[in-house]
Amino acid sequence: MPRVAQSFWLSAPGRGEIRTLDLPRPAADEVLVRTLYSGVSRGTESLVFHGGVPRSQYAAMRAPFQEGSFPAPVKYGYLNVGLVEEGPADLRGRTVFCLYPHQTHYVVPAGAVTPVPDVVPPGRAVLAGTVETAVNAVWDAAPLLGDRIAVIGGGMVGAAVAALLVRHPATRVQLVDADPARAVTAVALGVPFALPADARGDCDLVVHASATEDGLARALELLAPEGTVIELSWYGDRRVSVPLGESFHSRRLTVRSSQVGAVAPARRGRRTHADRLALALDLLVDPAFDALITGESRFDELPSVLPELASGALPALCHRIRYPAAGTPAPGAA
Repeated sequence: MPRVAQSFWLSAPGRGEIRTLDLPRPAADEVLVRTLYSGVSRGTESLVFHGGVPRSQYAAMRAPFQEGSFPAPVKYGYLNVGLVEEGPADLRGRTVFCLYPHQTHYVVPAGAVTPVPDVVPPGRAVLAGTVETAVNAVWDAAPLLGDRIAVIGGGMVGAAVAALLVRHPATRVQLVDADPARAVTAVALGVPFALPADARGDCDLVVHASATEDGLARALELLAPEGTVIELSWYGDRRVSVPLGESFHSRRLTVRSSQVGAVAPARRGRRTHADRLALALDLLVDPAFDALITGESRFDELPSVLPELASGALPALCHRIRYPAAGTPAPGAA
């Protein structure tokens, strides 16, 4: 087994670096994983990269295998797919997903990894954490047969939510975004697209994931009386104005949060975090989700790539990081 690994650290807000570390020998109930791919969750990791995590949320925002602390230095990330090289017999040689930062090899408890179904390509499996968030949001939203639904914000999470909702029987679903280029992603996912001004109203349910005040205001405008907004956006340390005047009360509207840290109340008594993640991986058998992966870079390029992702100079939904163990990309690959 390798005795050293390389990992990506945020050394200071706005600056990252690759560090070398010694690996421990795995215990009997642990696994050694060689990373194939990791994914940059652009919204959350950009917030972390800029040092925008509020002090009051340091504990809530802590990733499962984070090292260091906010704002920096910190090793952060949670979309990792790799190959088990040492560990219990039932896991050795298996491709697994783990909520682990960007690192070439790592040792974790065997219970912290989830096997990737053989029918799901490892490069797509990096989306498991995002689809898990979408599953939780749909459980929170609890759509009914025939509901009229809008999803505002065509980023990584919003697009994943729309992809699940459009498969719900007899629903009317639109993905709404101010960027017309997001229509390409919507088409690939089989979801009708609209710009904010053209979105269809009279919605029973709106899922908001744009992380903008304008998006939240438009979400309330699109609701039918007694409709509900499920708020998925994470604003970090920004203050957000919510238009609760005019007809908000007379129309008896609801704004309700959803967050992946806890299983949605509707399923909490019957589903564990592990069940939810396994479901997300099963859903990734659908190749339509490949539309959420919009670029790829080598691990050694991450210190220069993440600033571009965080600033928006490199547009992305999920940007995939390829490790030496994954080999070279196929011709025409992102």
